[in-house]
Amino acid sequence: MMERTVVVGGGLAGLAAAAALAQRGRKVTLLESRSRLGGRAGSFVDGTTGEVIDNCQHVSMGCCTNLAHFCEAAGLQECFRRERTLNFIGPDGGIHRFSAGPLPAPLHLLRGLRRIGYLSAGDKWQLARAMQALAREDRSPNHRQTFAAWLQDHGQSPALVERFWRVVLVSALSESLDRIAVPAARKVFVDAFLAHRRGWEVLIPTVPLDELYGRRVRKWLQADGAIVRLQAGVERLHHNHQRIESVELRDGETIAADWFILAVPHDRVGQLLPPELREHPQLAGLTQLESAPISSVHLWFDREITSLPHAVLVERLSQWMFNQSVLRPNGGDSTREQTRSTSADEHGRRFAYQIVISASRNLTERTSAETIAEVVRELEGIWPEAKRAELLHSRLVTEHKAVCSPLPGAEEHRPPQHTPLENLQLAGDWTRTGWPSTMEGAVRSGYLAAENILAAAGEPERLVQPDLPVAFLSRVLLGL
Repeated sequence: MMERTVVVGGGLAGLAAAAALAQRGRKVTLLESRSRLGGRAGSFVDGTTGEVIDNCQHVSMGCCTNLAHFCEAAGLQECFRRERTLNFIGPDGGIHRFSAGPLPAPLHLLRGLRRIGYLSAGDKWQLARAMQALAREDRSPNHRQTFAAWLQDHGQSPALVERFWRVVLVSALSESLDRIAVPAARKVFVDAFLAHRRGWEVLIPTVPLDELYGRRVRKWLQADGAIVRLQAGVERLHHNHQRIESVELRDGETIAADWFILAVPHDRVGQLLPPELREHPQLAGLTQLESAPISSVHLWFDREITSLPHAVLVERLSQWMFNQSVLRPNGGDSTREQTRSTSADEHGRRFAYQIVISASRNLTERTSAETIAEVVRELEGIWPEAKRAELLHSRLVTEHKAVCSPLPGAEEHRPPQHTPLENLQLAGDWTRTGWPSTMEGAVRSGYLAAENILAAAGEPERLVQPDLPVAFLSRVLLGL
């Protein structure tokens, strides 16, 4: 009789694990406590506009090979727009377009850096030297220095830190520079910018996240024979000696299986595990992990304020602008009837923009209205049309535990996927994957957990996809 695996948690980690096992003919039951799949990569209906909006804009990069593999396997690749040019809005409001030059990596960066006009020639020379040093930096995950201190040690001016390093890293890792370990920063720059000429390219979803990782992935899993149960919250795991025997749902139902994958947020793991397992050295460090918030300001105007699909905003509270009216040509309307409490242009259109603020702890000192007002003022300072536009509707959404903070020393608290119990695996971006807490890390963790189960069942298979190949010149010039 075929062994059954129960996956607890329907975020990207759980979805990746369930899909990998189901595709190989194994019986899988996926339990998700919410009414939707996707975890933090989710959407909801805005009650005023009737549109489906994401909690926060989620993007991928060219270096995220496992997320790309997952999306391709699920048939989702058509739902992403690949940006080969990034629009940086400098402190003066000018647009500086970053794109790769024709030379091989790492020299492909030269043209893009040359186009960033708000950095001086001296800044760019400092930057080039620091990037070379970072590529050769100690890559040990136990590196204890913060990246802010590392930048100071390597002669990076405050202006350069604010206008380049902070812009890239706070967006990529959702943490402030004084809370980012050097290896995490190195991972971003090596994989995204230095190793391969397409690693930095940004992929933006063109449909709501619920459509992407919810409806479509659920249909795909069920086509492969997986059982997907929503609103099936797990209360605890029952074990006997060195094995988990069953999960107990909040309504008292128990589900037995041969294998279990716990793919819930790190701060939920201890609540589900048997008490004696929580103190195991492999898992006790979970209480030391910290989280960082990400906020999104959703704005609807009566006219277009810019036709740019996205923009990176420098030296502002706002960090990224995503033009939803361009990125989602089919709109974000829900199946619910739209309310009519907002007006629109003469064609009945509203123009939607999402502004992302990562590592947004400082917003707790402001009201939502104050944050929205400042964001709107920043947009008005960049695009004159925003001053003439009527703001029809706005809302602030904060994911308070969006990512696991890449603090110095945090890596030693991240557990591997295999636990002390022989039939229990962990999955989540907070587990040890070789990546920071990202969607790529989440998918990798799911694949690693599935690999462990297949190997134990006598069906070993490599599921984790290789990184993009390192360019010859990057190996020679940077020692990668």
